[in-house]
Amino acid sequence: MAAVEGLPTGARAAVITVSDRSHGGLRHDTSGPLLASLLSDLGFAVGAVVVVPDEVDAVQQAVRAAVADGNDVVVTTGGTGFAPRDVTPEAVRPLLERDAPGIVEALRQHRRDEVPTTILSRAVAGTVGSAFVVTLPGSTGGVRDGVTVLAPVVGHLVAQLRGGDH
Repeated sequence: MAAVEGLPTGARAAVITVSDRSHGGLRHDTSGPLLASLLSDLGFAVGAVVVVPDEVDAVQQAVRAAVADGNDVVVTTGGTGFAPRDVTPEAVRPLLERDAPGIVEALRQHRRDEVPTTILSRAVAGTVGSAFVVTLPGSTGGVRDGVTVLAPVVGHLVAQLRGGDH
């Protein structure tokens, strides 16, 4: 992917993988590093991927820390489906100050004909303070598709959150 047009200088992104198995060392995290790489390709400075278990408090602490650290964008991967331990939307939704329903609609509709299960995503998106937060699926395909959906708008979004481009 090419760098995003209009992305403000110094834009920063944080990646949080939500997975009991990856957090416990039982499975290698593939979606988090891929997401970090794709966001870097778009022009973001991306720190180390944070891996947390599928627990509301752990997810909320990681999101709050990423926002407090000054990231413009915070993206989670994992925990957006219907498995019993999938709690990412429940963790992130109460933190959101302004919802971004168009983003989640686009995420669910992207490649819907090729991947019918995309409509099962319970993704949420919106702002927390001056950061944009979005929850993506835990699969590498879902991460790729999510970044494809975000790429055309994320530069404009970050510029707006920083108070410009009105």
